[in-house]
Amino acid sequence: MLLRDFIAEARASLAAVYPAEEARAMVSFLCEDILGVKSHAHIIEPSIEVPDDSLPQLQESMSRLIGGEPLQYVLGYSYFCGRRFKVSPSVLIPRPETEQLCDIVTRMALSAGRIGSVLDLCTGSGCIAWTLAGAFPGAEVTGADISPEALAIASGQDIDLPHGCRPPKFVRYDVLSGADGIDGEFDIIVSNPPYVRESEKSMMRKNVLEHEPGLALFVPDDDPLVFYRAISAVAVKRLRAGGIGAVEINEAFGGPVADIFSSSGFGEVGIIEDFRAKIRFVTFKK
Repeated sequence: MLLRDFIAEARASLAAVYPAEEARAMVSFLCEDILGVKSHAHIIEPSIEVPDDSLPQLQESMSRLIGGEPLQYVLGYSYFCGRRFKVSPSVLIPRPETEQLCDIVTRMALSAGRIGSVLDLCTGSGCIAWTLAGAFPGAEVTGADISPEALAIASGQDIDLPHGCRPPKFVRYDVLSGADGIDGEFDIIVSNPPYVRESEKSMMRKNVLEHEPGLALFVPDDDPLVFYRAISAVAVKRLRAGGIGAVEINEAFGGPVADIFSSSGFGEVGIIEDFRAKIRFVTFKK
């Protein structure tokens, strides 16, 4: 099969499900990931063919994409803060907003002195933990999650950290349990917990609802701030004096989340917008 024919057919098939530009981008990723060629290679060399032994993988990938499975799960990886992270349906696909959370934390740390320890609650794929491990040489970074499947993904990341940086350790911990399952004190506590209300499902894309883990996404409508109360309780016990914290939040709850941390005794509580000008983060200091 000629590469140009595959590309034309793949774009047409995906354009029935996705916007045209998104369909083109997906085909480009498949060509590069599976075939090791740029999708425009057929323009330079019209006679280039798809190897017969690659066709089954291409066809399977196309079937999954047409069925609505996110490209990142089909490929098995996603990019976050310039690094390639393994992902599976056991973990959320990292979002650009969470890259901003990491940037906020690293900038806050400039005024906090040496960072020796970091705790990432609800770590998922471990993208935050690994990114902060690479930002703070010598720091002990701990990622915690309730899901054994997520922890397997997080601990199995193949990330090349800068010299002097230590790989994170990952532990199973249910932040909602109230149990004191985290040891030690930390200079930074960060979290991107579940924060989408069940009633907001109707506003979400079908492929997110059907393929990404609900455990990492949703909170009950009658208690949407349950994770922030739990995170605050952990921070009261485990954040060092002078330590800093930051959480990603639902845009509808900037004030209420900030109030949770203020009423728990934290100072310098701030609400920050994301790059789309939506309220997305709350920061605090002990």
